[in-house]
Amino acid sequence: MTKVISLYRYPIKGLSPEPLTKMAVSHAQGLPFDRAFALALGTTRFDPEVPEPLDKGCFLMLRKNEKLAALGTRLDPETGTLTIRYRDEIVLEAATTSAAGREAIEDFMAGYLGEATEGRPRLISAEGHKFTDVSVVSPVMMKAISVINLASVRALEEATGIFVHPLRFRANIYLDGVPAWAEFDWLGREVEIGGIRFRGARRTRRCAATNVNPETAARDANLPKAILQHFGHTDLGIYLEVLNDGVCSVGDAVTVAA
Repeated sequence: MTKVISLYRYPIKGLSPEPLTKMAVSHAQGLPFDRAFALALGTTRFDPEVPEPLDKGCFLMLRKNEKLAALGTRLDPETGTLTIRYRDEIVLEAATTSAAGREAIEDFMAGYLGEATEGRPRLISAEGHKFTDVSVVSPVMMKAISVINLASVRALEEATGIFVHPLRFRANIYLDGVPAWAEFDWLGREVEIGGIRFRGARRTRRCAATNVNPETAARDANLPKAILQHFGHTDLGIYLEVLNDGVCSVGDAVTVAA
């Protein structure tokens, strides 16, 4: 049986995953609090009153800023307080809901990453906007949910001979119980997980962000190159379009329409 193994959201683009036991999503908004914030480079122009999707290169991100993986972060959805840990010690607690709090977060990131921020970084957000990698594709894809088949990760491990931490792929839903790469056959088909109906939307092309080890913050692999070498493409995982409002949970069965 194919079932959900783990669920995650990523409140701030490029920063820590937050594990969930249940995931409530909606057709209109996707997954609440997922990529709701981003840290824009000093050179990035973004108007929260008229938000436009921007390429991920406009933000601090693991593809270029692997030091972000050394930070343990948690954003409290109730209070808006961001807690940042470095080497298991709290180095900052600041409110994303106040100008002073956002300034403190920006100051910390500027000091931590130095010239890589290309000027003063800004913590940005906008009502109804998500900073997903595929936000530039369409409004529907901005709210899509990302999925990883753990069997595909194991196939990559077997081909390369190295351990591949699944969180390198920063997905919302991790599932198991289906053959490696079978998820690619779900495109255009309806997928039901718990009380949510999805439609397979597109394969996920992997970038250099996956080269960063989420446990050590070291850039210790070239996974896009390895996927291409062994499997003839650079994709791992898919995006699902949300068709209705509902809730799924760890352990839920996954069914795919014929």
